[in-house]
Amino acid sequence: MGDYRQGFLDETEWYNSIVLGNLLPEYLWKPLPYMVHAWLRNYIGGLLLYFTSGLLWCLYIYCLKRNVYVPRDAVPSNESMRLQIIVTMKAMPWYSVLPTVSEYMIESGWTKCFSSISEVGWPMYLIYLSVYLAIVEFGIYWMHRELHDIKPLYKYLHATHHIYNKQNTLSPFAGLAFHPLDGILQAIPHVIALFVVPTHFRTHMLLFFMEGIWTTNIHDCIHGKVWPIMGAGYHTIHHTTYRHNYGHYTLWMDWMFGTLLDPETDIKKVETNSKKVT
Repeated sequence: MGDYRQGFLDETEWYNSIVLGNLLPEYLWKPLPYMVHAWLRNYIGGLLLYFTSGLLWCLYIYCLKRNVYVPRDAVPSNESMRLQIIVTMKAMPWYSVLPTVSEYMIESGWTKCFSSISEVGWPMYLIYLSVYLAIVEFGIYWMHRELHDIKPLYKYLHATHHIYNKQNTLSPFAGLAFHPLDGILQAIPHVIALFVVPTHFRTHMLLFFMEGIWTTNIHDCIHGKVWPIMGAGYHTIHHTTYRHNYGHYTLWMDWMFGTLLDPETDIKKVETNSKKVT
């Protein structure tokens, strides 16, 4: 157990040295409890990821490529983006709790995580990763769908995110603009998967934080046309119809459960449903 735990502790200490060691004086964070190190590092890392990806992407699509990807009348206002940032900042301290708890459970030996790919070999690593991603995709699809279907969950949690329901209100900064509990519920499949399939610790953490970049991308309203990826074209439809395209990374779950709506072939259906909603 000691050797098992040490691999994960070495990994998290490395993360701490990269984030906390380079951004904060040691006297501010070294005396803090170990779990606080993890939370503070996840919080700072989440902020850096959110603002870096959001600012760079907004600069590119709204300034450098203005009117190329997004028409002038579809560019969200500065006020809309400011409000999205405020919602995210209120939620970010709570978002940071989930990866901190997952680290604790991994280090305590409660999960099926492994610290090095050499422990299982590359072929099994890729098989396990595929199963992990399938569990996450399935879990997020149904969690997201129930946040719509169960009325109290929608009213008190998910409606916070669906204030942004038109192209000129959606922006990369809307990607993490959720009620804190909503955001945590939709990320929980990443943790559940740890108890089901052997998972590489660093890959788990990377995928956790890649969520921030992915959600930035799917809220920019630009249809990427990369099959079978559930890109922004599909997710924009989700924000306008409320009843389609609940999936996360791919189209498969929506296709399997009959909720897929294509932004090109089903455009007339989208417009009809949008009118019904409004």
